[in-house]
Amino acid sequence: MKKSIYILTVGSVAILFTSCGKLEEFLDIKPVDNGIAVEQTIESGPTFKTANEAEAALAAVYDDFRNEYWELDHFVNGDAQSNDCYAGADNPANFQIDDYKISPTNSNVKRDWAYLYGTIGKANVVINNVDSCPDPALTQERKNEIRGEACFIRAYHYFQAVQLWGDVPLQLKEFKTFSAALLPEVYPILFPKRAPMAEVYAQIISDLETALAYVKTTAINKTIITRGAVNALLAKVYATHEPHDWSKVLGYCNDVINGGYSLLPNYDQLWDGQHENSSEAIFEINYEGTNSSGNWGASMFIGMDWKKFNIPSNDLVVAFDAEGDKVRKAASIIWLDVTGKWSDPNWPQNVYPFIYKYRNNIWPSPQNYIFIRLADILLLKAEALNETGDVNGAAALVNQVRNRVGLGQTPASTQADMRLAIEKERRLELAFEGHRWYDLKRTGRAIEVTNATTGPAGGLLGYSIGINQLLWPVPQSEIDKNQQLTQNPGY
Repeated sequence: MKKSIYILTVGSVAILFTSCGKLEEFLDIKPVDNGIAVEQTIESGPTFKTANEAEAALAAVYDDFRNEYWELDHFVNGDAQSNDCYAGADNPANFQIDDYKISPTNSNVKRDWAYLYGTIGKANVVINNVDSCPDPALTQERKNEIRGEACFIRAYHYFQAVQLWGDVPLQLKEFKTFSAALLPEVYPILFPKRAPMAEVYAQIISDLETALAYVKTTAINKTIITRGAVNALLAKVYATHEPHDWSKVLGYCNDVINGGYSLLPNYDQLWDGQHENSSEAIFEINYEGTNSSGNWGASMFIGMDWKKFNIPSNDLVVAFDAEGDKVRKAASIIWLDVTGKWSDPNWPQNVYPFIYKYRNNIWPSPQNYIFIRLADILLLKAEALNETGDVNGAAALVNQVRNRVGLGQTPASTQADMRLAIEKERRLELAFEGHRWYDLKRTGRAIEVTNATTGPAGGLLGYSIGINQLLWPVPQSEIDKNQQLTQNPGY
């Protein structure tokens, strides 16, 4: 063991603890005398001494895809924040998100920041330490795979963060040791500034390029990150980062499409629980339906025991009906009678809609979540083709997706019309999968579309958002702990 002594004021110690969530996991801290002098004991040697320890650390990073962010908030942020869903239920934090009146003290905003950075922190430990594991049972090939998978997960979580908040702190190292000599190095880890979006996207791309070099080509279990998932996320990142790089989007979409994926013949098979880890799924979180591996999130969207979250909007139902899209509407929405249970200003009690894609809501639920699938990438490729002038090529892909659900050819024949056709197709195909708000933002259509949202009687619902509502406020609790952080405009 080696020891170092450092001196902190009591107030600094308090800040240290509140700023570094699980600091106690790294330090053995003992007060000395009046509590101002603090002794730190640090174990020397590698973080992972055995292959099992390294594998367990990676498993813990993967397991965060089963936390509250991914089981519930991801869908609230992507769908209730769009014109596809009303907030539903009775959570004031969700109402703020639905109404674009989010406070810096919003509890969802606070917890989502914590969830995302908690997972990033776990990924950092794996990425930075797996190579030094001395166990010969952990081959260099497997070390590279572990690092690649952890890099993908870190990139995926930063992609969520940068879309929600814009500039965000880039934390790529874990806090392990402390001494007075290390203060200049440790301080920015404990109290990071917000990095410009361009730097965050550069790091996301760097992580994904590392992942692409090392992860498996294919896997039967679609929770395991493969090259298909990495290529898909790279395509999404290049379609989102400004300026959009459509040639890169096209290239990565082609890599996915040529990777052996195919659309299921029946759209409803994606959600019926009988076709999990299918040929269409690229990245899918598996649940076993046990107390330790059950998807409680499914019960948040459908059921008669209490008013659920993310109630399908009138605006979306009108869009399904206007397109004559009976197949995807039936697979996405179920109508039930909730008379005597609760009321809702947007829907009558006797014909009340619930999200039907996550229909296996009996606890412990084995309902899987599909986060990336082929239809999403086909439509993203259509967008890239259209933006590079190939309207006919875009139409062919849009029609491939439409034909599966019995719809005819798209009538769009100009680039401008095709943009709207692809937007509509993504909305109907990917409803309730957490994409809509981010699609509207990256295409520059969020303000126009949101303010034109219609309500129960067909009139405007009354949204009036501007550019400040496109980003969330930085949680006030984080600013209170870290004076290096700044707030987004309008909050």
